[in-house]
Amino acid sequence: MFESLGKRLESVIRKLRGLGTISESNVRDAVRDVRMALLEADVNFKVVKSFTHQVSERAVGQEVLKSITPGQQFIKIVYDELVVAMGGEAKVPELDPNKLNIVLLLGLQGSGKTTFAGKLARRMAKQGFKPILVACDVHRAAAVYQLQVVGKQVGVPVFAIPGSTDARAIAWKGIEEAERQALNLVIIDTAGRLHVDEVKMEELTDIKAAINPTYCFLVADAMTGQDAVNSASRFNEAVGIDGVCLTKLDGDARGGAALSVSQVIGKPIVYVGIGEKPDDLEVFHPDRMAQRILGMGDVLTLVEKAQETIDAEQALEMQRKMRKATFTLGDFLNQLRQVKKMGSFADLLKYIPGLGSQIPEGAVDEKELAHIEAMISSMTPFERESPQVMDASRKRRVATGSGVTVADINSLLKQFEETKKMLRRFMGMGGFGGAGAAGGGGAAAGPMGHGTGKRKKKKKHR
Repeated sequence: MFESLGKRLESVIRKLRGLGTISESNVRDAVRDVRMALLEADVNFKVVKSFTHQVSERAVGQEVLKSITPGQQFIKIVYDELVVAMGGEAKVPELDPNKLNIVLLLGLQGSGKTTFAGKLARRMAKQGFKPILVACDVHRAAAVYQLQVVGKQVGVPVFAIPGSTDARAIAWKGIEEAERQALNLVIIDTAGRLHVDEVKMEELTDIKAAINPTYCFLVADAMTGQDAVNSASRFNEAVGIDGVCLTKLDGDARGGAALSVSQVIGKPIVYVGIGEKPDDLEVFHPDRMAQRILGMGDVLTLVEKAQETIDAEQALEMQRKMRKATFTLGDFLNQLRQVKKMGSFADLLKYIPGLGSQIPEGAVDEKELAHIEAMISSMTPFERESPQVMDASRKRRVATGSGVTVADINSLLKQFEETKKMLRRFMGMGGFGGAGAAGGGGAAAGPMGHGTGKRKKKKKHR
């Protein structure tokens, strides 16, 4: 996400850092380049004007010119203004588990509203809520069935009245069903609209007036740029919304909607969809998003992902084994599978500071990692615990079972042993010092390096 904008801003900042001395002219040139980068990213022109005015005032007003590190100071100013443009602070919905909460979803057709409803239900269920999805799209063919499929995927019940054309009545009965089942969260999926100007908004305003929702969110497709901002503005004028939820942000290389919508309509971005899986939904944090845009990574979100997916007891056991250098291929396989739940390795690396914009396309071969998983999975439990028993016959069997060559098996086993030796030496020097998460990365270093290059052998001195 934000790939093209991030690269443009990185180029501007790199140019400024490379200058021996900084003048007012240099800074104004940099601000002009930032303005062009934002316009090319489809950011609303009023937002661009306000953004660059603030950056220029602070940068030219001696804050950068007198700085010991003008390049870094300019980055700080751009970062601060990006945070302001995207809303300042995260606006997490305040839902009360002790009462019935109602969330009404609005949006254009194709914005990903139904899928978003399922992701939100899953996220809230993991936080201890008891949600139900209510199908109030009475216009689109198969809309009810689609929501039922989504509900089944995320393990959340769906309320619908097939054949009914009264969306307001369905919403009411859905709320009554939630009360009957002692549920505490109702998520109402309404009919999508083709064009805001041609829409009969009465249905939505009637539903909202009848149920008095806790929150009314507009779901918009981030990839539509200023169209998403315009639709958000019109829905807010006609119905009134409490916030915007952007879907498909992972496919938005420009970022125009995310950088514009809060400033244009005065409503926060609440959630963002960052993938196709049911768990690919994040609270929108303007400060973290600004860090990603500027290639600073996003460690906090990475830690949160790890906490949600990685088993704490297994992590502690892995740390203990690594301290003693007794971890096995079976341990590594379990760790690999847990990390995979967090997303692709290429995406995870982009959360790490300094790597966000430095990873070239295709640098991480997910297929190679799948081969490693297949090789270890094809081994018996005994072979995973004691890889030294892998003779020629066993290697051929595992190679055949995993679709690789015996040479690949040899490479995996060799690098795994090298990793264990490295850990023994490291522990002998008092390594890790309690760094559990870092330890997990160390275990992965050997097998994950499979096929990435050969190490030079040291010459022996006699």
